[in-house]
Amino acid sequence: MTDGMERNTIIGGAAFAAVLLGGLGWWASKDAPPSEEAAAEVSGGELTSEQIKRMGITTEAATASSAAELGMVPGVITLPPEARVAVTAPFGGTVLRLFVVNGQAVTKGQPLAIVRSIEPVQYGASLARGEAQLAVARANAARTGQLAKEGIIAGARADEARATLREAEVAVSENRRILSQSGASAGGEVTLRAPITGKLSAVAVQTGGPVDGLTAPFVIENTSNFMIDLQIPERLAGDVRPGMAIALQDSGDAPVEGQIVSVGGSIDQETRALVAKARINGSPALVSGKAVSVVLKGNRAAAAGIGVPASAVIQIGGKDVVFVATPKGFAKREVTVAGRGGERVTLTSGLKAGERVATSGLAELKVLLGGE
Repeated sequence: MTDGMERNTIIGGAAFAAVLLGGLGWWASKDAPPSEEAAAEVSGGELTSEQIKRMGITTEAATASSAAELGMVPGVITLPPEARVAVTAPFGGTVLRLFVVNGQAVTKGQPLAIVRSIEPVQYGASLARGEAQLAVARANAARTGQLAKEGIIAGARADEARATLREAEVAVSENRRILSQSGASAGGEVTLRAPITGKLSAVAVQTGGPVDGLTAPFVIENTSNFMIDLQIPERLAGDVRPGMAIALQDSGDAPVEGQIVSVGGSIDQETRALVAKARINGSPALVSGKAVSVVLKGNRAAAAGIGVPASAVIQIGGKDVVFVATPKGFAKREVTVAGRGGERVTLTSGLKAGERVATSGLAELKVLLGGE
């Protein structure tokens, strides 16, 4: 009996000791720092390929970017100041024939209209009279010069004859120049031609209508190059400079690029924006007055960055974050955004070129990885 009681006491003591040690172990583990593996779980989560597919998560590789995109700003297509050329009639008259309509594309030298005027006929008559007077003046100058040389007449008379000859030569030369530049025929018909290749933006005459020498019946626009009036927000005012590269957003298969040529010196008090002008290459899809979205690419000499889709970057706790694909799933990683432009975001830290980032299913990853 005594032996049995001793045995029960020993067993009970051992059980109590085990419970006590277990309690002490639990208490110690509660205050101990988490292991590296536990810490890794805060920024990384394991997912199978089936789970990734079921959650609708897609990825895209980060790419190297030669220049940081500062952002996307609105703009309006305009024409350079030298792009518009007015076609004027050398003489007033009446339009006999009209060959073009407003908006039509024309080539240099193409006939636009035929104008009949009385003035070329008058200039032609003046030229004929001037040529006859010139012949007389030339003969008189030669004769008086010879007589003055022989001492028969005074030298002053020879000087007067030479002056008359010079006046006749100037009159004939001027009439010839006017008729030659106008291209008028003997009947007074003048053909107006396109001085450049471009598109007609104004046709201010019609067949049978009058034309004068003070107004332009045609205006042609050279559409091989365009300009853009940009509205630069106040937050980017100090970062935009002449020479900075730009690109049109959603310009199709043929990218339309250019560079800024001027930046305004003051911010508009109503729009809180700075006006800048940029030159771009021509494109069939562009017309003057069209509103466009423009990506500011930053200085070409800027340090290289990493480009990712805009949908890959979200904010957690006020910080920009991406979810990077790992062999076991995804890991949350903080990044530094240098600029946002359209559908792309440029990063300067936190990611390397070639790493794949999630572009969809970010809400599920945020919950999985302990986001807010």
